[in-house]
Amino acid sequence: MRLHQTAARRFAALLLCGLTTSTSAAETPAEAVNLRGSEIQIFIENDSFGSSDQYYTNGIKIGGGVPAEKVGKLFTRPPNALLDAITDGASNNFGLFFGQNMYTPRNITVSAPQPNDRPWAAWLYVGAVAQSVKNDHLHTVEFDLGVVGPPALGRQVQTAWHKIVDAPEPQGWDNQVRTEPGVLLTYLHKRRYGEISGVQLVPHIGASLGTIATFARGGALLRAGQNMTGFGPDGIEPGGAMLKNTRRQQDAGRGQPYEWFVFAGADGRLMGHNTSLDGSLFRSGPSVATRDYVYDLLTGVSMRIETLRVSVTRIKRSEEFYTPLGGGGKQKFYSFNIGIEF
Repeated sequence: MRLHQTAARRFAALLLCGLTTSTSAAETPAEAVNLRGSEIQIFIENDSFGSSDQYYTNGIKIGGGVPAEKVGKLFTRPPNALLDAITDGASNNFGLFFGQNMYTPRNITVSAPQPNDRPWAAWLYVGAVAQSVKNDHLHTVEFDLGVVGPPALGRQVQTAWHKIVDAPEPQGWDNQVRTEPGVLLTYLHKRRYGEISGVQLVPHIGASLGTIATFARGGALLRAGQNMTGFGPDGIEPGGAMLKNTRRQQDAGRGQPYEWFVFAGADGRLMGHNTSLDGSLFRSGPSVATRDYVYDLLTGVSMRIETLRVSVTRIKRSEEFYTPLGGGGKQKFYSFNIGIEF
């Protein structure tokens, strides 16, 4: 167990050292970054766990966070000013994530364009996250910068994975959304009501603005369990990952060696733009007629033993676009999250 923790700490140091101020050549990454109060998270979402291979077919996000005082002023000054104005002096946390999302039509074995179905698309990005928590309020700002189109490596990743699991080779990536840089700015606010052991209600509101997507969102999560910390399960969506070990500082349940809860919730989005459906903003290419309102229904379970947290979420998504084929974008998929606190 100690060997496992040591390896995790070294990996975390290598990942997080890019967020910190410059260090001397004599310092190792672990020495340069004091990991206490930090966290590493891994998210995987895939529809194959729900016995399908279509639409939103895979998402992965890896990264972590460190307290603001351990990040260089170049990174902290702009988000600090924004969050201080929102939260009135709450403790700020910062993090860096890398991720990729992939989308395909219903039939991935067709090489010809499928104008009545979801376009092939991939989004590869790096995200900088700033977050404040005070009392029972959580505020998150995330800025993602990346690319859609062939440079997002959707073809390469899906083809390699299908070879590993002996699944049909995807044939239509030549028809994917055109190459274009992408930016996305997201704000998300969560509020907790209830006791740490019992039942809690966690409503949320937020919005995203950018070339990748533009939408307003709102919803709520109901959870029940023991020694509950945080604001529900962490998610892969922009602003959905909780940074740093704020539970250790502010949550009474964090003093216990374990926690668990089951949950159910909903998230609704009023859509303005979605590049994976509407296509590139500045170049012509594949697209479909999108729906103005989309919702997700969530159920799942989360547990923590000491500093290791694991959650599993089943997500049922409503139709996202119009198609004579019916069921445009409607699907079920699973989200897995592993978090290691330091």
